[in-house]
Amino acid sequence: MNKQAMALGLLACALGSSLVHAQQKPVQLKASHYLPAQHPLHASFQAWMDSVKKASDGSIAGTVFPAEQLGKAFDHYDMARDGIADMAYVSPGYQPGRFPVLAAASLPFLFANGKAGSAALDVWYRQYAAKEMKDVHFCLAFTHDPGSFHSRKKIQVPADLRGLKVRPSNGTVGQFDTALGATNVQASAPESRDMLERGVADAIAFPWESIVLFGIDKVVKYHLDAPVYASPFVWVMNKGKYDALSEAQKKVIDSHCTTEWAEKLATPWANYEFGGRAKLAAMPGHEIVKPSAEQVAQWRGAVAPIESQWANDVRKVGQDPKAVLDNLKQTLTKFNSLH
Repeated sequence: MNKQAMALGLLACALGSSLVHAQQKPVQLKASHYLPAQHPLHASFQAWMDSVKKASDGSIAGTVFPAEQLGKAFDHYDMARDGIADMAYVSPGYQPGRFPVLAAASLPFLFANGKAGSAALDVWYRQYAAKEMKDVHFCLAFTHDPGSFHSRKKIQVPADLRGLKVRPSNGTVGQFDTALGATNVQASAPESRDMLERGVADAIAFPWESIVLFGIDKVVKYHLDAPVYASPFVWVMNKGKYDALSEAQKKVIDSHCTTEWAEKLATPWANYEFGGRAKLAAMPGHEIVKPSAEQVAQWRGAVAPIESQWANDVRKVGQDPKAVLDNLKQTLTKFNSLH
């Protein structure tokens, strides 16, 4: 084949592809999350939507609604299930016990970082998502850079949690708190500052920079310098919306529901949270509490009862907890993100 014929062939393929997309029934997606528009994830979700629009030659477009405009933070999984949102950012830990396998990723002192950790989380959870999240079309999973305890009273060792009222990041961290003698106070991220300001809570498990974003730095002063936890999140789609797409449109969505995209979504947020520690350390009136090696060992030892409780929950849904957790740790190790 000469160069002219080859060029004509490539042009025909390109025109054919454009024609296929041009003939698609236009689709509008409503995407929902509960974070403020200033949060780095808002820009990440918008970038995902823009890329989908470009890849589909405009046949799939959409709008990203931040700040609980379409519904409360706790309701986002059901919003995607019921079609209130076509795409939703879900914090599974807001509904303790509903997603026991994914809750493995909430176990304390597990993740070392958010960027590679998100890739590892996505690779691992794809093996379980279709069964555990069968009400929706699973797109991808990711996490943030590890968070810690931020408090009005100094927390340095597990015993310091006894008697405190703590807003946990998810159900697993909530179990961790109560095992150490704390009382849980439930609140979504947007509600948390008010809870602390009114004295309803004494401490919060939260990522570092988000403490500043949500104004929580105004009501806490102590910050435990340890990667206590990372919460898993998912980006999911309404099943009916996905099923109604043409084959070409499904391929576009599938190409954006990948481990590569999980890491791409998570990276700006991971970098953002990582920088929060230094920002808080430089603020007058704030103290970064650095535990000793012996104190870190105390924290790690305190995880055992929580892991046992998690294992019981996983057995109830027919999974082998040792296999599930070993698989997660091996995947985190592969991606250099195991703490």
